[in-house]
Amino acid sequence: MEEHRKLLKVIENIEQVMIGKREVAELSVVALLAGGHVLLEDVPGVGKTMMVRALARSVGADFKRIQFTPDLLPSDVIGVSIYNPKEMEFQFRPGPIMGNIVLADEINRTSPKTQSALLEGMEEASVTVDGRTLALPDPFFVMATQNPIEHEGTYPLPEAQLDRFLLKVKMGYPGREDEVEVLRRAEKQPPINRIEPVISLEELRDIRIRAAEVAVDDTVKGYIVDLSENTRKSPDIRLGVSPRGSIALMRAGRALAFLKGRDYVLPDDIQHLAPYVFSHRMILQPEVRYEGIDAEELVERIVTRTKVPVRRAGAR
Repeated sequence: MEEHRKLLKVIENIEQVMIGKREVAELSVVALLAGGHVLLEDVPGVGKTMMVRALARSVGADFKRIQFTPDLLPSDVIGVSIYNPKEMEFQFRPGPIMGNIVLADEINRTSPKTQSALLEGMEEASVTVDGRTLALPDPFFVMATQNPIEHEGTYPLPEAQLDRFLLKVKMGYPGREDEVEVLRRAEKQPPINRIEPVISLEELRDIRIRAAEVAVDDTVKGYIVDLSENTRKSPDIRLGVSPRGSIALMRAGRALAFLKGRDYVLPDDIQHLAPYVFSHRMILQPEVRYEGIDAEELVERIVTRTKVPVRRAGAR
């Protein structure tokens, strides 16, 4: 399948600038195919910006970067109308949100008011300026980063807004050999300069439509609901995954199946994606956090304990 080959080439392009992080590259492409967004939680200096730039170049997309700071205003993100005395009218100057692929760097360093300006666009695919609703480009994809170490002067995203992100991903440091390779490549021309588009935006829009048509059997849908319900029943979780989270997992499952070259979703796809889709949609009990257990670990426990459906005779 030609689309499958091109998507793999996109992942290979990302791997040129992100050594040893194929899974992160795959998850980014999954979110892009599913029409979702990614929250990337990691320390500075591991190549988040390069990864997003490589993704944008691979699909011929308009790339924008927003560096969030405490004094950033919503108009700095969305844009502002400025009066033009020559034309005797207000003219809108678009902000950096008006791009196909947007890197929202250190989103937790800006005020909730400015955060909401970005989150509105992520949810509605449009922004409101001076009472007018303006559609965002299609496709529109946001990868937001936040530093999990520094908390002074930050504004954590409210739990109710975290589910604007389809996936939450942690990159981590590269292994020793991978970091040695990073040093080798740093001595030459930056790999990002050699990346060429492999998919046009028009092709990407068509691929996203096809990915959304991937079949999900009722047994797999039931499996998704079982996983969601088990997060709600767990004594370690104060607030479990909502039905919106179940829908997000199904969307991500379709995109992953399409990326793997299939036109149907397997329980394996759901198991693989559940920690990335569910972890930021739950609130843990305080005593669980004190014990050092994170949300991803709890989701993995729930996946292990939840009965996996057996493929029915004649089912794909």
